[in-house]
Amino acid sequence: MNVEHVDFASFLTQDLTRARHFYVDVLGLEIETEGEFDMELRCGQVTLDIFDPSSIGQPFAPSPAGLALRVADVDAARDELEATGVEFDGETIVTSVCRQAWFKDPDGNVLMLHRRFDV
Repeated sequence: MNVEHVDFASFLTQDLTRARHFYVDVLGLEIETEGEFDMELRCGQVTLDIFDPSSIGQPFAPSPAGLALRVADVDAARDELEATGVEFDGETIVTSVCRQAWFKDPDGNVLMLHRRFDV
């Protein structure tokens, strides 16, 4: 098998209106498509699908794995999000290869602001 590209990643939501506000108004992502039970957002080179699983009788569970959002300046992006009320999980982490700052969407899905030093 030869994987060509990641087409999309999904997060589940219990409230699509609330998720829309967070991802569009707070994070500034652009809507690609929007339906009654989901929306697809342009997230760099990958589409982020936000989906209400109750629409197909499936249970909700937040993703604890995390989605890394590459930004030019982690500290500036963090300041910008904190000004809108986003709460971060601890201090910004600096490793030997990157800076990262972890937070959650209103449904508890884990995201991080991220920047590698070599890009």
